[in-house]
Amino acid sequence: MGLAVGPLAYTTGTLGKTLHNDSKDDIKWPHTRAIVTERKHGESACTTRLESNERKEAELRKQISRQSLQSPEVHPDATLKERDRTAWASFTTGINDARASISSIEWGSIGDNIADFILPNWAKLLPGYIIKLQKEMSMAPGSLADLIWDEAHNADINPEIEWDATVRVSNEICAEEKSFVRHRKEHTTKALARYLDLPEKDVHPDDVPTIAICGSGGGLRALVAGTGSYLCAQETGLFDCVTYTAGVSGSCWLQTLYNSTIGAQNYARLIEHLKSRLGVHIAFPPTALSLLTSAPTDKFLISGFVEKLKGDIDADFGLVDIYGLLLGARLLVPRGELGVDDRDLKVSNQRTYVQGGQNPLPIYTVIRHEIPVEREKIEAKDCQSKTVEDTKEKAKREAWFQWFELTPYEFWCEELEAGIPTWSVGRTFENGRSKYGEQGLGLPELRTPLLMGIWGSAFCATLSHYYKEIRPILKGLAGFSGIDGLIEERDEDLIKLHPIDAASIPNCFLGMGNQLPPTCPASVLSASHLKLMDAGMSNNLPIYPLLRPGREVEILIAFDASADIKNQNWLSVADGYARQRGFKGWPVGAGWPKPDSQHSQVVAELDTAQATSPQEASAKVAEVRDSQQATGKELENSVRVSKDANIEDLGFCNVWVGSTSERKSTEEPPQSKRVTEGWELMGPDAGLTVIYFPFLPNPKVEGVDPSTSDFMSTWNFIYTPEEIDKVVALARANFEQGQDQTKRAVRAVYERKKKRREELEERQSQRRWRKKILMDGDHFS
Repeated sequence: MGLAVGPLAYTTGTLGKTLHNDSKDDIKWPHTRAIVTERKHGESACTTRLESNERKEAELRKQISRQSLQSPEVHPDATLKERDRTAWASFTTGINDARASISSIEWGSIGDNIADFILPNWAKLLPGYIIKLQKEMSMAPGSLADLIWDEAHNADINPEIEWDATVRVSNEICAEEKSFVRHRKEHTTKALARYLDLPEKDVHPDDVPTIAICGSGGGLRALVAGTGSYLCAQETGLFDCVTYTAGVSGSCWLQTLYNSTIGAQNYARLIEHLKSRLGVHIAFPPTALSLLTSAPTDKFLISGFVEKLKGDIDADFGLVDIYGLLLGARLLVPRGELGVDDRDLKVSNQRTYVQGGQNPLPIYTVIRHEIPVEREKIEAKDCQSKTVEDTKEKAKREAWFQWFELTPYEFWCEELEAGIPTWSVGRTFENGRSKYGEQGLGLPELRTPLLMGIWGSAFCATLSHYYKEIRPILKGLAGFSGIDGLIEERDEDLIKLHPIDAASIPNCFLGMGNQLPPTCPASVLSASHLKLMDAGMSNNLPIYPLLRPGREVEILIAFDASADIKNQNWLSVADGYARQRGFKGWPVGAGWPKPDSQHSQVVAELDTAQATSPQEASAKVAEVRDSQQATGKELENSVRVSKDANIEDLGFCNVWVGSTSERKSTEEPPQSKRVTEGWELMGPDAGLTVIYFPFLPNPKVEGVDPSTSDFMSTWNFIYTPEEIDKVVALARANFEQGQDQTKRAVRAVYERKKKRREELEERQSQRRWRKKILMDGDHFS
């Protein structure tokens, strides 16, 4: 798969230490000092800062007013420092303009009754909030922004700024993850013995299957439902057997909170946190602005944005960044709003929770949309129309999504076979090496709120994705079929259009053309920034990172809280990926049943026959239905499929197993059938076992339907404690329906591995015995 250069070393420039990724020993990360300022010190600094601002208020108003008149133009020959100041000025100008716009309203000239009617009371408080935020972001001495930027150069607070980072080019998992896997095996061996009620001394580590759990996208619905499902897995002991968790969108938020001081690796505690924080909309101005202008949450939330805009001269500040700021204010701030912990602001700090193997390794996912026609700007006057059309057709065929993953150890792209340490995300790179700014230091790691915005940026979807989201609502409209057909015909064009720009981070692969695989798109090698967005636009289940070589996942448990899960068959989307990557063992055809090929053939035959009357057509359809029912019965008897495992629907828990056998023909592999008996997982060619929990309505939980309950919409951002209880109850009811089947599947894979190991040891023992006989001679002859 392209070029695979040996692992490069991550070095700590100032400390002179080297972290070799090919080491077999446990990784010794550079000492990370505690970065949580003591409360008394923080309060004192805050008080001094505010008093200083009050004394200089008049001066600041004049200074900011002058800055807001216009944003200076950047001359091509401007120095780095001048360009940096200009980039920051363009951001503060936006705040100034907002303040000026709101302050221009003459509230006194509007009658109280009228003002109260057209505006909520909190709107009158906006000028005060904006003025306060404006002062703190002014970069004047003593301001909040000035304090943040000063701490960005403090190695005691951000030790990673002294570490030298290089791009690691390899198709293997990094050394830190290999070390984690070894440690995690010790924990999962003990946990599996407890889960399967086996004596711990009888469980061999080599027999323990590598289990991964993944959660879907779906906004707050996925966050709340996923927390409920993971809680059940934790209570039954299954979660302790898991090596990896992976998330998309809302499930990434779930992983963030679990691996933080807020969740404290306890899902019951996390549910209580959600109840205390989700009752208010993330964009409700009084609450959001209060957190952004009051200590200690102001510094906690804004620090990442100051560092991004001051440290990256070409940085953009867009809707996704604002979204991340609001998500951080709602999800990363605990109840009471005083106990914020700066350790929660960096994904690399999550190493603390996993490096000893005590918890599963979280994998966060984003995608980049490669659209060739957007980067090949062809002028019509310089080329013939045919050439333009050929280029557009080529672009349609070549457009694709590139997947990027982020763990506490590494930011990595499988397609590029390259990655960087997570603590270096947000820096600028060139030719595979980190560049440095002021004082010869790197930037601090990109903060978690910014990443949370990217992980959940479903609104950056293409027009095609937008239409699929609203399509179920439009089905009842008159003339829908005609409109639907027209839009589907233009889907290849709609899938290339993003109405809202994606977020961007500095491109660490810039200028690495001679080191990356030849399939690497030219735009990746030349673009200064990577445009990243919600991975749910490609697949709403993060399956691909779990199929990565080196992770060797043997059981994949998917909790799917996607919208319209029956029509958006995310498991089957992975079929093409498995074929392309040559992954052996994926259960082809897993997921919601596709329209039966036999039924499609019958429809075509009826059209060809041109029935002369409705009665004749009905008779033919009835004949076909009877034939299909008979075929279904024969199938049930031959493969022992359970009563609910028919071609119509899936249940609360569904199991498939792939095959690792080599196929000698070029024909499509047969569709995998759902497993109902443990022996079906014991075959010598058995591959990956997939256990699928779709988030379906359950008669045990009345009045809750993910597809019809308004509060469970992907675009809903308010959940009351009662609604959270309902969602968790539904997740629990569904898990309980499949917990016994799940345990049987895990037991079967364990027994299969045990049998293979014992057979291998027996063959090795016989070879050693034969070798000994040959060397020593047969003493009985």
